[in-house]
Amino acid sequence: MTRPESAGTGTGPDYDVVISGASLAGSAAAILLARRGVRVALLERRSDPEAYKVLCTHSITANAYPVLDELGLVPALEKAGAVRNEARWWTRWGWIHPKAAQGGAELPYAYNVRRSVLDPMIRSLAARTPGVELLLGHRVTGLVREAGRTVGVRAASPEGEREIRARLVVGADGRDSAVAKFAEVPTKTHENARFGYLAHFRDLPLPGGIGQTWFLEPDMAYAFPNDDGVTVLAVLPGKERLPAFREDLEGSFLSFVRALPGAPPVDSAERVSKIIGTVDYPLVTREPTAPGLALVGDAALTGDPLWGVGCGWALQSAHWLAQAVAAASTGRGDLDASLAAYARTHRRRLRGHQTVAAGFAATARPFNPGERLMFSAAARDEAMARHMYLFASRLIGPMRFLNPVALARAAAVNVRHRGEAVSPARP
Repeated sequence: MTRPESAGTGTGPDYDVVISGASLAGSAAAILLARRGVRVALLERRSDPEAYKVLCTHSITANAYPVLDELGLVPALEKAGAVRNEARWWTRWGWIHPKAAQGGAELPYAYNVRRSVLDPMIRSLAARTPGVELLLGHRVTGLVREAGRTVGVRAASPEGEREIRARLVVGADGRDSAVAKFAEVPTKTHENARFGYLAHFRDLPLPGGIGQTWFLEPDMAYAFPNDDGVTVLAVLPGKERLPAFREDLEGSFLSFVRALPGAPPVDSAERVSKIIGTVDYPLVTREPTAPGLALVGDAALTGDPLWGVGCGWALQSAHWLAQAVAAASTGRGDLDASLAAYARTHRRRLRGHQTVAAGFAATARPFNPGERLMFSAAARDEAMARHMYLFASRLIGPMRFLNPVALARAAAVNVRHRGEAVSPARP
């Protein structure tokens, strides 16, 4: 698309909104804002329109399905072979296998899909959306600030540096957000006592063809089936295991998987990627707004990868931002008040989840008494398994998950099963 007529003329901002980062959160925000009449510059530091995030769970939790639907991506995802993400979770009390209630509606779902499919798909949709100008190969090198607020960015490209002004700057540039750092946004870091490695396997059979997660207390693992018959297999051990993985990554990875209860037959599957991962992945929580600036996706809040929530929260935060600021970013309202509304929604919907995840990550601990109560009941009772599924899908928050009725039901379920043997198998 061509640049707006006002660009560079001095008659106003070049755009209504400039977004740094054209991955999942940035592209979704650009589309949703432009459909509401906003002029958007979508900057992406990489020049390749097919670029994608490599280190990811490749799972979109069910909380984000309405956003996928509004974006119009559901038919394309289904056509691309994205897998509806049902799940089973192993615990020392047995498998938790959520199922729809008899005669009830199916469980909510979204999709497992490789980012090599998803990222180019949503970026291409953004580029085709009227009102969006996709600027590939543009890296934000600084912010333009006036009277204590952000009014644009400085960006470097192969053609040189340029200044791009807008009423609102959005950082959608990930956990290490340059926009957030330039703006000196207040940031809180939560240490993660686990590390993680993953690899992709083709033709790895899983029971029922659905995802599996292992809660090994404190170690974790998961296997998520994706498009084209590829399964993402990840291990997330406590850091006391790190020396062994550093000495022999492949051997340690495969040994860990083989020892899982009901382990997938990894030796008979074809590994189609390297084993990749990170040994230090802290959780990051930032204030989601500042004057003239907003953060979405991992730039605002980076969760623990073991829960697979990042893609869903990226889409949701983009949607909340578009709803809150679309009118004001075109000059038809109070932008600061709109940003405050977005910040309230972001905190209310996500901070509780992040607090729970940070506590679980900090020491890589076994389950605490409350978690033991809920997980053991979910392994023994279908209604509790569905309740657990809603929380794991981020469709309900911690307060609803741990409401008095749910706690009482979990206690009653466990009383009925008192004395049953526990067989804590682990690698």
